Amino acid sequence: MKFILSTLVLASLKQLVSCFPQPQIEHISRAASGCGKMQFLTGVTQYRFGLKSSGIERSYSYHLPSDYEKNKQYPVVLGFHGSSSVGLFFELDTRMSEARYSGDKIMVYPNGIEGSWAGPTYHTKSTVAEDIQFVQDVIDDMKARVCVDDGKIYAVGMSNGGGFVGTLACDIVGSTLFNAFAMHSGSFYTDVNGPSNGCVPRHGPRPVLEIHGGADKTVKYNGGQGDGGLEPPIASWLDWWAQRNGCSNKSEESLIDGDVQHLSWTCGGIQGLLQHYKVIDMGHCWADTEPNLSQISVPQGPSSVKASEIVMRFFNDVSSRTEGASA
Repeated sequence: MKFILSTLVLASLKQLVSCFPQPQIEHISRAASGCGKMQFLTGVTQYRFGLKSSGIERSYSYHLPSDYEKNKQYPVVLGFHGSSSVGLFFELDTRMSEARYSGDKIMVYPNGIEGSWAGPTYHTKSTVAEDIQFVQDVIDDMKARVCVDDGKIYAVGMSNGGGFVGTLACDIVGSTLFNAFAMHSGSFYTDVNGPSNGCVPRHGPRPVLEIHGGADKTVKYNGGQGDGGLEPPIASWLDWWAQRNGCSNKSEESLIDGDVQHLSWTCGGIQGLLQHYKVIDMGHCWADTEPNLSQISVPQGPSSVKASEIVMRFFNDVSSRTEGASA
């Protein structure tokens, strides 16, 4: 499906960009080649143009913590924008570069070709394999530039970007690039045929979080035909991941006076490795208690939870729990 932005907002964002120059989780942590290199532009978003991947010039942006230390290994979070969008919009919409969410992490925002990621029928400018290769190239490029903790690399995406994060989690190569996966309003065009058909993660279980609006009219909670093909019901999609991960002990709780339903599973002996938040009355926008750009585009007012906070907490919790399981 397409995450539609107003022409004015997208044009403004592009102008802004142009202005800047086995049940156990495999957990590996080692110094990367970017460690020890001095960084002068900390606390601000920097742009990387001209990264050649699969013969195509690609780009991404990244944000280092203000107190970045050159010899300290940092977790890295890659954020994938929705369709008809760019990484800068995702950064501004989610506020993930703010210290309250990522003060101890490096944020990276890859740009899809012509504003979208492979998977839906409307995307024709790159294949799934080429976009996954681009992601691997971005990670390698960042490792050469800054000090990265290899055992704490995470992916999060919204809408088409969330669906692409799902594609990464299901791919035999993509599933090895990240230690956890978070999807918001994910359009899962490449994962519609059950627990094993088309989804072959190399290692299991995979830590997965999905957040979705029960009133989403663009990527419908109950599935159906989307802008880029058939989309699965979110409940079915979660059941498939529970089967892939060998999960049990499903728990359900009602939060915020019944406005939010939280589901959690224990997988491979690790509690909360698969989680889901259903925000009952929310449409197709990033969940936040403060107004943001995607809420304006729906239009809709603030929601009752902060997705950026939930996502970062999930990544932190997964890291501590899998380290304990691997010890």
